[in-house]
Amino acid sequence: MPITADCHLHSSNSKDSETPMKDMVEKAISHGFTEMCFTEHMDFDFIYMPDEEPGSWEVNTDAYLYDLLRLRSEYEGKIKILFGIELGMQTTCSRKNLMYCKQHEFDFIIASSHLCNGKDPYIKESFFEGRDEKDAYHEYFRYIVDCIKGFQNFDVYGHLDYVLRYGPNKNAEFSMAEYGEDIDNILKLLIENEKGIEANTSGYAYGMGGPHPSRDILSRYKELGGEIITIGSDAHDCEHMGQHFNEVTEMLKDIGFKYYCIFENRIPEYRRL
Repeated sequence: MPITADCHLHSSNSKDSETPMKDMVEKAISHGFTEMCFTEHMDFDFIYMPDEEPGSWEVNTDAYLYDLLRLRSEYEGKIKILFGIELGMQTTCSRKNLMYCKQHEFDFIIASSHLCNGKDPYIKESFFEGRDEKDAYHEYFRYIVDCIKGFQNFDVYGHLDYVLRYGPNKNAEFSMAEYGEDIDNILKLLIENEKGIEANTSGYAYGMGGPHPSRDILSRYKELGGEIITIGSDAHDCEHMGQHFNEVTEMLKDIGFKYYCIFENRIPEYRRL
């Protein structure tokens, strides 16, 4: 497998994972990875359900970094462990995100939209019910543009079409003919600000038939001049680490990409696909 790193990983430091970091490090080594990047969740201003603990989507960064540095020392010479974060993007928390990023020396920052205008696509009755599916998707993509305009201290935008994962018909009715203008507005803004996107292989596990974002979006990014691509499994356990990397590699090469990126100290290093 030509990909030497998984650049989107969640351990038990994130609310939605129970997997110890050490187990994931050992799994990465068994995969033959030379680098791995943990990207724990930090979602300020999250909309919590009644049974959720407020603040639970905000990682304890000090505890996370302590674990990471301990493992980095333990596994020195076997694998490089990079310090990343998946930062929740909302127009309400741009300043919080800015201050947070200034306080920590991350290797890599993924920006992601898990919420849209105070609504959660994961909760269907919150986001989809009572309106046309197309309207929901248009709102989500247009909200990403608003988020980027308010905050650019990140390296790549994660799973750009995340909303399709939870839609009534998933991505069955997604087309560039319908959403191309929205997607172009996002991609052009990212390219203008020298930001990348990721090929997130969790799309396969969620029944999307390919990565997040879709091949059409990845192709359009390339057509518009985008070159910064990272590859991540978005794994929350050892089982899903590195899954479908071979398929994504072939897809990216077929589209015309020659390199993928690994970030260290916020600087991209280009690796041959």
